[in-house]
Amino acid sequence: MKTLFMVSLGCPKNLVDTEVMLAALEQDGFTAVEQPEAASVILVNTCGFIRPAVEEAIDEILDLAAYKEDEPAKLLVVTGCMVQRYGEALLTELPEVDLFVGLDDFPRIAQLLREFSPGNRMITTPGPAHYLMDRTVQRRVSTPFFRSYLKITEGCDNRCTYCMIPSIRGRLRSRTVEDLTAEAVILEQSGVRELTLIAQDLTAYGNDLDGEVTLTDLLEALLQKTSIPWLRLLYLYPSSITDALLQLMAKNSRLLPYLDIPFQHVSNRVLQAMHRHYDRHLLDDLVERIRRLVPECAIRTTMLIGFPGETDDDIGQMVSALQAWQLDHVGVFQYQDEEGSLAAGLPNKVSDEEKASRYQLVMETQAAISARKQQRLVGRVEPVLVEGVSGESELLLEGRIRCQAPDIDGCVYITAGQVSPGDIVPVRITEAHTYDLVGEVVNGQEIR
Repeated sequence: MKTLFMVSLGCPKNLVDTEVMLAALEQDGFTAVEQPEAASVILVNTCGFIRPAVEEAIDEILDLAAYKEDEPAKLLVVTGCMVQRYGEALLTELPEVDLFVGLDDFPRIAQLLREFSPGNRMITTPGPAHYLMDRTVQRRVSTPFFRSYLKITEGCDNRCTYCMIPSIRGRLRSRTVEDLTAEAVILEQSGVRELTLIAQDLTAYGNDLDGEVTLTDLLEALLQKTSIPWLRLLYLYPSSITDALLQLMAKNSRLLPYLDIPFQHVSNRVLQAMHRHYDRHLLDDLVERIRRLVPECAIRTTMLIGFPGETDDDIGQMVSALQAWQLDHVGVFQYQDEEGSLAAGLPNKVSDEEKASRYQLVMETQAAISARKQQRLVGRVEPVLVEGVSGESELLLEGRIRCQAPDIDGCVYITAGQVSPGDIVPVRITEAHTYDLVGEVVNGQEIR
């Protein structure tokens, strides 16, 4: 039998690629299995743009390679960003892998497996990728049936000094509005109730297309062509968020009041060294505009700690900004040099000990803010998208309010009420913790 065990590492954008491969292999006669020992092919779709992601991928590959010891006929296949980034260097570093496939070739994975020979282990085009999917490319959606991702672009033109994405994924490539709305209609017909738009930078959408096409144009088309109740936006560039976008969100409840906007830092000096095209004044203005135009909007951001040349004063500015802004969700990461990046050549590196200390300070600052923000929800009735039985206890259900993105933010533990996965129901929040909430279904009536 042609059996397949797949692992998808990294971000939701990578998950969409995994779903494309899964559909292609199922069409070719493969059956997905839940255990690697039952598979004739083991496939790992890797992330590779930061060192921890590469280390995670290598550990996963080596763990799965152990299943070949008793069954050498098993094929171990590795795809994704790590392959595109490191190319033929992986042939000697990972001799356990039978086949490496890059970002321009993964859509024809079924053909590559049919034609596989041990003498041709590397199938990739060196340099940045060029592939861009469209609605004709089938996906086997692997998320719960009621939610999915819509990848609206590939690549990135921002050229941040710490980031390897442009050298791996290539220049910005946008899909057309017509193509994306057609895929959204297909996803809605399959039962999707929450559609999350993803890209390296959503606000860059359309910059490479003929005519003036923007993210706002795409959202207006999605609102018109579908009736999906929850549309969520992930990854927007701070200096490109327009009033037109915020005003559209304010008047359309289907556009969730949630924006994921990676700030990365607040110090003007550090932002300039990162090659981020804004300063602290713009960030202050942005937070004010969001709060004024979309008062209920939850703001998520990420901060990068320990960039070369960063000082205690820079971190003091970050702490002060977080206290002033009172953001809903903040992810904090410690900078690491990436081979080939401009930032790797910068002087005045921050020690690992100092990065860890600054990380702890920022995390503690935001945890206190998040806890206070959560407490304000107690007693309110919020629409909750039900995910199903909680992973914490079979006695609890689990869901998310509008300001909780799947697999990123916290959740709502539902202690009372009869509901089903995919339902959107009113829930009264009864308890709040730093990241998670507890609540009860008000009347069991689904919100349409």
